[in-house]
Amino acid sequence: MGKADTPVSGKEIADTFVTHKVARSLEWRLFFSLAICATIFYMQFLTYISPKSQSADNDPWAGLASHCADAQPISGSEFLQRQENLAKILYDHGASAYVAEPGANAQYFGNISEAKASVVAKITVITPAFEETRARLLSVPGIDVAYASWAEDEDPYAVAVHALSTVEGPIYVDGMTRNFIVDGLQKAGPGVRVMTAPTDVTQLRERKSPAELDLLRCANEVTVLCIRAVQAQMYIGIRESEVQAMIDEALAVAGIRERWALVLFGENAALPHGSGTDRVLGKTDFILIDTGGVLFEYHSDVTRTFMLHDSSIPAEHTMIWYDVHTAQTLAHVTARDGVNTSAVDKVARDWLDGRGYKGYFTHRLGHGIGLEDHEAPYLRGGTDDTIRTGNAFSNEPGIYIEGKVGIRLEDCFYIDEGGNSVFLTQGVGGQAHSPLYP
Repeated sequence: MGKADTPVSGKEIADTFVTHKVARSLEWRLFFSLAICATIFYMQFLTYISPKSQSADNDPWAGLASHCADAQPISGSEFLQRQENLAKILYDHGASAYVAEPGANAQYFGNISEAKASVVAKITVITPAFEETRARLLSVPGIDVAYASWAEDEDPYAVAVHALSTVEGPIYVDGMTRNFIVDGLQKAGPGVRVMTAPTDVTQLRERKSPAELDLLRCANEVTVLCIRAVQAQMYIGIRESEVQAMIDEALAVAGIRERWALVLFGENAALPHGSGTDRVLGKTDFILIDTGGVLFEYHSDVTRTFMLHDSSIPAEHTMIWYDVHTAQTLAHVTARDGVNTSAVDKVARDWLDGRGYKGYFTHRLGHGIGLEDHEAPYLRGGTDDTIRTGNAFSNEPGIYIEGKVGIRLEDCFYIDEGGNSVFLTQGVGGQAHSPLYP
């Protein structure tokens, strides 16, 4: 990669994407033309010279609160359907139980199970005796939820095994269950096999329902809108910490909980998850914002690397931006139902390697997203996982040249019923359009 001599301004980027059509007429009078020029100059002065004054009398977060105002949490009937699906898998595998610690899997299934016809799955909440009253106050959808408590001098694992009406088959555990719990169950039930749940169970959560996709879509859309709203308030000389506070405020107004944000200027972004130095923004700096949060338990995760109107970005860095954008696009069109996850990572990586960035794309292409910000399956090399309809992933290629520049673009997407990839941010424009228009 050669060093470029000429910086690229925000105006030049804007002119690349905006075609101005001017109708000329010999009947225009000179004073009318001058009036137009004066008006345009004055508007540009307000927009580019004094960005902070532009929003002084306006709500900088207008429209954010209403974007997800109609979003609804997962319904009780969907929880029951999940439990029925789990019950059928347990029955088909001859398993006695499925055990999940508090966390994403317990949230997904609601700690309960219901079945129809001949398949019955009974879920019992295991709780310390002094917490039983509080446990019964939990809003858990289901029918005839049972509670088994243990006193301080009792073995909780023995209580758990005893709560099972029969233990004829293996006990499946959530893949994130800690080892001491597995050991405790094994000791409490000699001869009982305690095993990690098969892929049939894990795939239930990996393939999102329409209701889940609605929440993911709204959360990711409004996160993009928050980044754009923050960009409109930024100016040369602002600090990383100030922008971080702004993005948190915007996300809060939008109704997003468990908010987080990574804000990095210039060479600070060359460390993918760097903590920043609270440096001020310079004219030649790209801005990287990686941010997200939770809407009714479902996550957003968006990264934009962008500039301001007043920025003057080195042409070499602008070229990297467009190469990363192309890598994201190639990965997006490759991701389809039936495709190996490693193939999606490979197409983005091969493109960037071919552009001269071999060794500078230092992480996997993407991760699953849903009840967790990072969950299976993953878009990475060395895996034989297959993409299926309903899967949702991040798509986040990046180039990181330490001491110089870091550029990452991230949008999450899902696989629709037709087997095609669709950006969860499509409703607000999808991918970033240019360095100036995130």
